[in-house]
Amino acid sequence: MTTVAPFRHVSHPVRVFAGDGALSNLSEAVRRAEAERPFVVCGQSVATRTDLLERVTEALGRPPVGVFDGVQAGSPVPSVMTGTLMARDAGADLIIAVGGGSAVVTARAIIIMLAEGGHPRDHATKYPEEQPPVSPRLVAAKIPNILVLTTPTTAATRAGTAVIDADTGHRLEMFDPKTRPAAVIWDSEALLTAPADLCVSASGSLFSGVVSALQAPRVNAMAAADLLSSLGLLVENLPLVRKTNDDGTARVNLCAASFMYNRAWDTGASGSALGVVSALAHSLDTRYPDCDHGAAYSITTGPGMRFNRDFNTGGQARVADALGVREPGDNDQEAADSAAAAITGFFEAIGLPVRLRDVGVPAEGISQIAEDALTDFGLHRNVRPINGAEELELLLRSAW
Repeated sequence: MTTVAPFRHVSHPVRVFAGDGALSNLSEAVRRAEAERPFVVCGQSVATRTDLLERVTEALGRPPVGVFDGVQAGSPVPSVMTGTLMARDAGADLIIAVGGGSAVVTARAIIIMLAEGGHPRDHATKYPEEQPPVSPRLVAAKIPNILVLTTPTTAATRAGTAVIDADTGHRLEMFDPKTRPAAVIWDSEALLTAPADLCVSASGSLFSGVVSALQAPRVNAMAAADLLSSLGLLVENLPLVRKTNDDGTARVNLCAASFMYNRAWDTGASGSALGVVSALAHSLDTRYPDCDHGAAYSITTGPGMRFNRDFNTGGQARVADALGVREPGDNDQEAADSAAAAITGFFEAIGLPVRLRDVGVPAEGISQIAEDALTDFGLHRNVRPINGAEELELLLRSAW
């Protein structure tokens, strides 16, 4: 008798409001969260180049108790601590993040610091030598948060929060499911405030994540359904972003793709197939400001697949089938090669870089990126065991 591998689906309560005028649901979302003192977290671009703060105030029916507009790319600790002090002084009982991934992550970090105190270093995942990573349990109660997104982002409904340690340049990774949002708003007009390049970059990292999860050694039926739907939305809508600057449909669809990708993770999807890519991408976009989040993934995904191919040929062939690039008569190894090439080609077609040199990384900088990646959580989940920084350097040199 055939047996089915066990899997678990965990559903996290979140309301999604999408489409034209979706921001009008903000006051109701705040009321449902039983909050009285909403506090806004955003970056300077949102605060000074859009009317979103005015629209948020209008949607709330009153001004927020405060606004921290100092969000920075990568969520460095100093900006997080400044935002925490402002939110505490304002007596915030709910955070509204307005922006993309950095605003979302900064808001979550502020929520953690309000409740736990200390420094993010105190609450971050630890990497004991030759032992598995250990994430401290963050047990203090957390205030709720609501997201008003300006770009699609995989950060939106995650439980992990990674900030940059200004002293070392390394990521500090905190984990707390209680920081997942109570509501997410995909307002067409808000999404159109972001430059097309930013939207494409944010969705580029999502595309990498979806093809990574699809090639995991085991993918259950529920997770596969979400991942295949997400992939279809990405392939159809990403090329449209730069062609439809007055229509938010493609951007709302990309937000839906991101949501389904995260839901697949809650159903057992995993990043183990390409943990090496996420580790290198995190190191790359932390070290090199000219390399944005999407570029870090567009550069490393194809080489990462080739690096892992012989340890996960069947999984990569599955991606070739999903993309429709397996040629008649191809074996799994040939199909895997076609998948890696097609993914790199798709990134090029939507205008993302595929070489390290294209984002200002010098050849002599490769060793540092590899060393940084050794302490990234994703590396410990890679389907191919990593035997030192030298292997990562060879992978990176193939992408230079």
